Amino acid sequence: MKITDITFEKIRIRLPVPFKVAFGEICHSDNIIVKITTDEGIIGYGEAAPIAFVTGETAESVISVLKLLKPCLIGRNPLAIDVIHNIITASVINNSSARCAIDLALYDIRGKQMGKPVYQLLGGDDGLVQNDITIGIANPEEMARSAKINTTMQGYRILKVKAGLDVKEDIRALTLIREAVGDSIRIRVDANQGYSVSEAISVMEPFKALGVEAIEQCLPYWDIEGAVYLRGKANGIKLMLDESIHSPRDAAVACKMGAADILNIKLMKSGGLYPAEQISAIAAAHGLTCMVGCMLETRLAITAGLSLVAAKNNVTDADCDSFTYADAANIGITGGFSFEGDMFRLSDDPGFGVSVGF
Repeated sequence: MKITDITFEKIRIRLPVPFKVAFGEICHSDNIIVKITTDEGIIGYGEAAPIAFVTGETAESVISVLKLLKPCLIGRNPLAIDVIHNIITASVINNSSARCAIDLALYDIRGKQMGKPVYQLLGGDDGLVQNDITIGIANPEEMARSAKINTTMQGYRILKVKAGLDVKEDIRALTLIREAVGDSIRIRVDANQGYSVSEAISVMEPFKALGVEAIEQCLPYWDIEGAVYLRGKANGIKLMLDESIHSPRDAAVACKMGAADILNIKLMKSGGLYPAEQISAIAAAHGLTCMVGCMLETRLAITAGLSLVAAKNNVTDADCDSFTYADAANIGITGGFSFEGDMFRLSDDPGFGVSVGF
């Protein structure tokens, strides 16, 4: 089998209401959908969801990289995923979401060629995954109302609460949320690099008293030594790294230094499923668990992320909910999974089981 063509199209995913996190507001995402065609008529689809303050990319930079890589990949065997990743590495530095788009299309092709869903290719047996729902930063009363709606009406049993702008308001928001949802709902907090070391230490005991099970990315992405120090002060609450973990090398450093209890794998940061599997394996070798998170993605990349959760024993949590906030009417991407409440069932169709309208 050989790659005969690579095409791509930019789509805009809009949010009806801006989503606020510690480093700003997100109103939309310009994503790139990649289509890889083979000489056997099998077509694979992938997605890039660049976000400048996380991956250092824009839609325009992704398109430029894809144009650069296209002549290097035409004629290559799409099943040789390791070889293609090495070609990309030799051609460009970083550009993880552009790499991810190609990677996902290759896994889609492999699944279709083998007649198996991707989650089974990755080692999974049961395509059922429990997903969380994210509560963006707003006034604490509004956050509590949103948490109540998502748990009582939508059926979510795990909340991921954004924080990191104001310690006192964060504690008040978590207090109101816990009062609103009761004791049975699991809660994680994501500071998105918003805390200093002293601020992070100051929230640990109040959050622990409120039943918060983990705090994600307290400090700037580069401060691994600070993360190690915080973990020594955690006293029972788990600490997670997200923006600090892009590559398998990042994961190896964090694990060796003892900087986290949990690693958040995002396909757009890691460069796709191939390096994401490596991150999972490194974490497992050091006794850590992982969560799979997401950017603002369509059902295509969300299916890929959920497939990794379904396949790996140490990937215990899914934070793949961003598609629920998007205005999906004009995106033209369907399938991949169904869901009832917070339980997501991956399609057993070959590849990702996603229909793409181009």
